[in-house]
This record gives sequence, structure tokens and C-alpha cells, in this order.
Amino acid sequence: MQKCTIKQIFKGIDFSPSELEAAENKFEEIKVKKGDILLTPGQLVPFQYFVCNGCLRTYYISDTGKEYTLQFAVTDWWISDYTAFFTGDKSMFYIDCVKDAVVYKLSKESMEQLYKEVPQIESFFRIKMERFFGSYQKRILSDLALTAEEKYLRFVKNYPDIEKHIKNYHLASYLGITTESLSRVRHELAKK
Repeated sequence: MQKCTIKQIFKGIDFSPSELEAAENKFEEIKVKKGDILLTPGQLVPFQYFVCNGCLRTYYISDTGKEYTLQFAVTDWWISDYTAFFTGDKSMFYIDCVKDAVVYKLSKESMEQLYKEVPQIESFFRIKMERFFGSYQKRILSDLALTAEEKYLRFVKNYPDIEKHIKNYHLASYLGITTESLSRVRHELAKK
């Protein structure tokens, strides 16, 4: 599996040699196998993860046992339970590996140090969080207003290479539909 460099993680930032070294020292590379779980509810969340390659998934299991997929993170995406990461609360979510992955973990303390040592990184993360927040709002709106077919087509557009790597029930739970509805949507689209 390919590795990522700091310049790939922080695309668009011109690092001085000392800034590059400071950033490299804050990340730890980990290899994750399909089925591995990085986070479970009730844990403290000291890290966020950059996905170099592969696929991770954030999900929640309700008291009734129903599973809700909140996010897939593919190449060049970040993933964590951000509420817990930023507040120090315990996690509400699971994060598991859907496709073998190489990820880089960054602790909150290391992130804060990087803000001081490489100020451009603070802007980088602010912009990422703004986009992340905007995409979550769009996701909520689509859950409220779009048909199952429209949700599916939006997913395929946003995650063009992931569908073949995930289980149908993961995709259905992400879209907020049943696996039967997902099958119907795919069948109808195939006829068009």
C-alpha cells in the first residue's frame, strides 16, 4: 500500500524544511485491515485520522440495534468523532475499516502544537472544517428532501469508486433507506 507524505496530507501548503520536519514528527502511520475497529462508543477520542488510501466508516448503533452510517472516508479524507475529539467527551460512534487502509493519526495536542509551529496548518484545518460542516448540512437537507434515487445518485457522484467496496446494508444505512429500496433504485436505474 502506498504511503503519503506531509505535502500530500496538507496539499497547497509550502513548508520550510523546519516546518516540514515539525509536521512529519506529529503523525503516526498505521495500517488498518478490513474489519478492524478504530473507535467504539464510550472511548475518549485523542486522534483524528487522515486516510492515505482505503476506506473507513463512521457509524452509530441505536438502543434498538439499528445501524446508521454517518460517513465514509476515502483517500484524502479525514475522519474522527469530531464532537468528542474537540470537547474531550467520550465517543458516541464506531469507526471501522471497510477496505484495507493506510491512515495517519494526529492527536489533538500535536494538532495544537502544529498550529503554533506552522500557522498555515491552522488555516488548512479551518477551511477543512468549514467544508465538512457545509457538507453535513447538505447531507441533512438531502435526507429530508431527496428521493431514494436522488440520494443514491448523489452518493455515486460523491464517492465514485467506493460502492464496490462496501456492503449493501452500509450504503442503505448511509442513505437512510432499506436494502430493498436500494435494490429497487439500482434496478430502476439499470432500466433507464
